[in-house]
Amino acid sequence: MSPNRNSKKNSGKSSSPLKTILHVIVTILITLAFLLIAVLGVIFILEKGPSETAKVLFVKSCDETSRMKWVPHIFLKDEEVKKILSSSDMAEVDNDVVSDSDKINVTETSQDIEILDVVGSSYKGKLMIVHDPSRVFCGTVESFGEFQGLVVQDIAARYDGVVGGVNGGDFIDMGNYSYTALPLGCVISNGEVVFNEYGYDEYYHIAGFTKDNKFFMGNVTLNDAIETYGIRDAVYTVHNTGPFLVMDGEALINEVPDSATYGGGKNPRTAIGQRADGAILLLVVDGRQADSLGATFKDLAYCMLEYGAVNACAMDGGTSSQMVYEGEVLNHPYSPTGPRKCPTAWLVK
Repeated sequence: MSPNRNSKKNSGKSSSPLKTILHVIVTILITLAFLLIAVLGVIFILEKGPSETAKVLFVKSCDETSRMKWVPHIFLKDEEVKKILSSSDMAEVDNDVVSDSDKINVTETSQDIEILDVVGSSYKGKLMIVHDPSRVFCGTVESFGEFQGLVVQDIAARYDGVVGGVNGGDFIDMGNYSYTALPLGCVISNGEVVFNEYGYDEYYHIAGFTKDNKFFMGNVTLNDAIETYGIRDAVYTVHNTGPFLVMDGEALINEVPDSATYGGGKNPRTAIGQRADGAILLLVVDGRQADSLGATFKDLAYCMLEYGAVNACAMDGGTSSQMVYEGEVLNHPYSPTGPRKCPTAWLVK
């Protein structure tokens, strides 16, 4: 008789689908845990390590973002965070202090526009040089309010003959909510006050252009801005997020004793300024990226001086920082969703 042939059991039988899924989930959770530990380790070194400058830069960089203001508080007490922020805060000019328009002699009438690559020790960016200052003006969204604004490309599309521009002034941003169509302070466009938060007799920290195409910076009332200084276009800038960088050919950072920790964190930045011959400098610096960490306000001031700025002011930064030319975004906003929407922009006709 033939022997019975019992089929052999397969000892290598595949795991059930449920076990496979659980294995994948556990692996992902372990990986995320290790990543979290690594990130916390880096934060701990930055906040508790031996470098005071690194700690200040880290705290300031986080504080200038919309959704990472809480990070410095992980290993630092609230009192220490406040001390760091105040010790490297921006110095604001006094009321009625304005830039000297006599230092600008508008001789440039060329219609040329230059686009240059700008490289610093910790950042990369783009500089647009507009030789005719009369071509630069403040563009806005169609209406201001508690809703979303527009990216610079779309603000530019609202006006005929615009070839490019950069983002403008600050807007309402509370972290957990933001109204990118609602600017702060005031906005002047084409000689008209189109937004006025506090009244004509209150002081505003503004930057913009006079009717004779000179870049103006000052802490003035709206009445004086229009009647005394003849401002045609201007935006309000918060002094510790959009400070005056260069005034009358001098970097304002020279007034701060501890310049090593001056000027905010390393972040994306936007600035606007003017050379002595009248040419306008529009600068956008990328940040929060492996090849471009960003710039402090100190970096920004010296960069503008390097290219001849007599007067220069920072605009809103972070994801807002964007430069557009001939329909394309020239810089690299760090957000995967693209540039942030804004209420105002400096546009080039």
